[in-house]
Amino acid sequence: MILLSLILIPLFSSLASWQVKKDVRFLGWIIVTSSVLELVLATAAIVEVLTKGVYAEGIYFSLDALGALLLMIVAVIGLVAGLYSVGYLQMERAKGILGFRRIRQYFTLLHLFMLAMFFAVITTNPVLTWVAIEATTLSTAFLISFYNKPSAMEAAWKYLMINSIGLLLAFFGTLLILSINSTDSTRFVDWHTLLMNASSINPAIAKIAFIFILIGYGTKMGLAPMHTWLPDAHSKAPVPISSLLSGVLLNVAFLAILRFKLIIDTAIGTQFSSSLLIFFGILSVLIAAFMMLGQKNYKRMLAYSSIEHMGVMALGFGFGGVGIFAALLHMLYHSLAKSVLFLSSGNIFLKYSSTKIANVKGIFSVLPVSGILFLFGFLAATGVPPFGIFITEFYILFAGIASHPIAAVFLLLALALVFVGFFRNVAAMVFGEAPSKIKKGEAGRWSTWLPSILVIILIGIGFYLPHFIRTLIDSAAKSYL
Repeated sequence: MILLSLILIPLFSSLASWQVKKDVRFLGWIIVTSSVLELVLATAAIVEVLTKGVYAEGIYFSLDALGALLLMIVAVIGLVAGLYSVGYLQMERAKGILGFRRIRQYFTLLHLFMLAMFFAVITTNPVLTWVAIEATTLSTAFLISFYNKPSAMEAAWKYLMINSIGLLLAFFGTLLILSINSTDSTRFVDWHTLLMNASSINPAIAKIAFIFILIGYGTKMGLAPMHTWLPDAHSKAPVPISSLLSGVLLNVAFLAILRFKLIIDTAIGTQFSSSLLIFFGILSVLIAAFMMLGQKNYKRMLAYSSIEHMGVMALGFGFGGVGIFAALLHMLYHSLAKSVLFLSSGNIFLKYSSTKIANVKGIFSVLPVSGILFLFGFLAATGVPPFGIFITEFYILFAGIASHPIAAVFLLLALALVFVGFFRNVAAMVFGEAPSKIKKGEAGRWSTWLPSILVIILIGIGFYLPHFIRTLIDSAAKSYL
């Protein structure tokens, strides 16, 4: 009942939030309680996976090592984003920006968003995976347009249309795989059944299906050139939602690609899927790097950083070997680092009331703690030692030099450009003289201790990777070797 409870808790929490009348405190208690319970249940499910290898509940829910890694990311970042949302929205309400009805809508949709991501990770059926990821589109579209500004509404419509078209392509690819798989049509088809019957798939149709799947779910993942929705959506959504979009949802979409990659690789070998991942990975890191050089909005800058990191992970699986292990570890490090960046940028936005880099100066003097957190997030995201992304990018480059040296050179160039563009903008924000009208001081303890905990975790697992995380990543990586 652990996995089923992970679906029921956010569902009931969403319904309970919608029934709250007037008192915002109840909404806060609901999100805190549900997020803690979800983390506890996720931990219990991970323990089962570590003990049994695969933990299943009936025919509908199952969790393997790869799913357990994603489940941990969803639960941890979901808890942090939920706790941060309570204080963040209180500040927005104190400024007169939001009323009770908007806050109630926010928490109702946030619970549904969490439900959809949990469901996508634990369901055993590829069609239900597609349904869950499509459900994330519907719930987050309203959160992106949360402030009802014309630019936010435009970003939400762009997000909804591009992702819906992309997911339709993914659905077509899924149907191709299902239609040619030699299984009993009356049975419930799960990932394991598809994998066991992968040898019966026609190679030509398998290639066509994977192209549709990669482009479709790659749109949701933010791979270039299907990434155009991502900078607008991440820059317009409330900061806690941006942290979930970047640190969690993109990885959930990648999970769907990896599930199908394993099936296609079993049917026709690894070369075809690896070549596609390398192509889209290089394109993503290069486009993100050049866009970050001239970026004038710090939330859009963080969004392009997410595109870059998705490309890096795609390259890790494309290069193969040790790159696969590094890509999975990179997924964890990026989720934590990007959450630190978005949450600390939320503190910056609350103080400066602007997302334009030109309007944000002297963060160190105005917000000393948030400034340090933002700087730490930058160092972690760009792979500066001792943060773990330095190690993962090093091993991905190592794998690339051994198998695809030209692609590895392009990756190295892109990483250098990302650091230059990122550093130039961060330096302009944290140093210099602050505007005289800006009052100094942090918004509150809630706004600093949550990202501070994430920074401590980032530094800690950069030096020492816990045994259970290493075991999960090892088990997941072995499937793709």
